[in-house]
Amino acid sequence: MGVAIEIGPFTIHWYAILINLGIVFAIVLARAQAKSQGLNPDTAYDITLVALPIGIIGARLWYVAFNLPYYLDNPGQIFQPWLGGLAIHGGLIFGILAGYIYTKIKKIDFLSWADIAAPGIAIAQAVGRWGNYINQEAYGYETNLPWAIFVDGAYRHPTFLYESIWNIILASILIYILRSKRKYKGQIIILYGIGYSIGRFWIEGLRTDSLMLGSLRVAQLVSIVTIVFSIYIANKLKVEKESEE
Repeated sequence: MGVAIEIGPFTIHWYAILINLGIVFAIVLARAQAKSQGLNPDTAYDITLVALPIGIIGARLWYVAFNLPYYLDNPGQIFQPWLGGLAIHGGLIFGILAGYIYTKIKKIDFLSWADIAAPGIAIAQAVGRWGNYINQEAYGYETNLPWAIFVDGAYRHPTFLYESIWNIILASILIYILRSKRKYKGQIIILYGIGYSIGRFWIEGLRTDSLMLGSLRVAQLVSIVTIVFSIYIANKLKVEKESEE
């Protein structure tokens, strides 16, 4: 599915290419933001080397966990994520946790680097979503809108495209605020959490392949929790900032 290069047993999938391309963009952007904030841009490499592999493992575990009956019947496919099946929420949770632990060990300010990383994360997601298009997955319900895509025997909402555009807009806003309007450390990663979750909640409602927890869409549930938690943390950081002044 979505094979870009195949030489004998050696195969490279478009899904992997696009994910890695998104990662490159994220690192380049993070280094640029670090320079603008007067921080060592090479630290972006160090954090990525820790957070990225843990995040990928988390993304796969999250997807497998919510499709457990299928993977219990097909255990060999657990280790074939190029066929589709990386859940961004699992990647974000595991990756951010890994980054947090690393910064604490190295005595680096976590919130500063989380703010720097946030726009790049959004860009990486925007690029990676096109892997879903190539794999013919993550599409929506049938529609007669002029930008519908033909997949699975019908014209459908291109939900991968909606999320890609949403994340590009979000990244642009975050960069602007980071460079000229940030009021406290942690504001950018918080705005990312809120902004991405608002878009994801809406877009997820259009999809036909959502991960489910009973009758609830997992991504929508996580989005609500993220918004509430982000607002709580934002208020806490604002109070801390005011008490310091």
